[in-house]
Amino acid sequence: MASISLYTPPSNPYNRDVVSFPRSRHSCTVPFKTSFFGSKLPGKTLSISNHNAPKLRTQPVISASTHTYDVVIIGAGIIGLTIARQLLVGSDLSVAVVDKAVPCSGATGAGQGYIWMAHKSPESDTWSLTMRSHELWRMFAESIRDQGLNPLEVLGWKKTGSLLVGKTPEETKVLKMKVKMLSEAGLRADYLSSYDLKLEEPALEVGEAGGAAFLPDDYQLDAQRAVAFIEKCNRHFALKGRYAEFYHDPVTSLLRSSSTGEVEAVQTSKTTLYSKKAIVVAAGCWSGSLMHDLFSDSDTAIHVPVKPRKGHLLVLENFSSLKLNHGLMEAGYVGHRAAGMKTSSSASGSVDHGRTLSVSMTATMDSVGNLVLGSSREFSGFSTEVDESIVGHIWKRAGEFFPKLKELSLGDLIMNRKLRIGLRPYMPDGKPVIGPVPDFSKVLIATGHEGGGLSMALGTAEMVADMVLGNPGTIDHAPFAVHNRCC
Repeated sequence: MASISLYTPPSNPYNRDVVSFPRSRHSCTVPFKTSFFGSKLPGKTLSISNHNAPKLRTQPVISASTHTYDVVIIGAGIIGLTIARQLLVGSDLSVAVVDKAVPCSGATGAGQGYIWMAHKSPESDTWSLTMRSHELWRMFAESIRDQGLNPLEVLGWKKTGSLLVGKTPEETKVLKMKVKMLSEAGLRADYLSSYDLKLEEPALEVGEAGGAAFLPDDYQLDAQRAVAFIEKCNRHFALKGRYAEFYHDPVTSLLRSSSTGEVEAVQTSKTTLYSKKAIVVAAGCWSGSLMHDLFSDSDTAIHVPVKPRKGHLLVLENFSSLKLNHGLMEAGYVGHRAAGMKTSSSASGSVDHGRTLSVSMTATMDSVGNLVLGSSREFSGFSTEVDESIVGHIWKRAGEFFPKLKELSLGDLIMNRKLRIGLRPYMPDGKPVIGPVPDFSKVLIATGHEGGGLSMALGTAEMVADMVLGNPGTIDHAPFAVHNRCC
């Protein structure tokens, strides 16, 4: 339910309102072998909507159907689906996932798919969550391999390593310091000089003063494949009456008990979904407006400052003019990601149109040989319209690192070109908000991962499941708490 959309969306075979599929041809017995720890939920009421939905309701609404589950999850992106998966394999709870569209129609489907640490900082609040998530992704891939399946085919999972590259003496100095920090934090990291970098990536040009931080153990995956497999595995539990999907069914409100005041159900356009234990809002960049509607008539003021941060990715299908051995990202990407409302410097690829627009080079080859180039960042509301000038900036910036691209005209590649346009769920303090809403015992939020949804998904799922089950946490969830950030 996150708001990143593909400009050329893939067809989705699961275009149904309510889905409870039988077992797929793959054996989906892959558990996330993790411990479930966490904190208990704290207690009250709600109302969720798109734009003009009703407020808090205390009377039941007659709908076409009524169902009861232990947990209801709003949002079928990678965060929502992995939370469902974690609860299904780690407990005996029943789970329903509801979305106004279908999986991968939002932020999840428009991402680049990298599971990298090269651009992360051990000093950041998200470090432990990211490290834990990456560990869980590796465990998940290994469990798939243990079943006799190929993680590359199932998830698009491949160990590419990542390169954070710089061109200037200032950037290479920062990269050397980053390698030192990452190594001290326990990661395998090396600094590559311009000469050594050329051996790793012959098509890349950074000049004699350039270099790169190289993390050989980083991975990337295909979000479409990963979500499809997780969906199939979740649907295995539908056979036991523990799982259902309600797609193309937007949430209109949350219902509370007239006697206790506790939230007890999610009202959609077609269905009433009663929840015995928890309701999780994992709606990406829409979560802020949903929560605003949700609490507008309550005594508790909740403002979730998540906002859409638009991005463009350029995909060139079956591109043979350039081959990459690793995932690449320019050093300026780190600054642009953290820039927020500040104007980014044009020295590292930024262009500003009054929207805090920045363009940084990122480049990957996906599992089927497509070249994926990015990326842009801007605040322009909820629009997902294509901006051809930004596409041109992405192509030009990539050409400054890969001279071969300068020999080609982007116009000549129009038949092989696809665009991914999306709205990352951005939080001003740069970290997701994960946890229970103060005074509302059954409502949790999991949003604000911006461009790190895939990267942090499994750790987030584990954290939310811990909270729902009342177990002690694997990692400290205090930095992500709702209190003092959204209240």
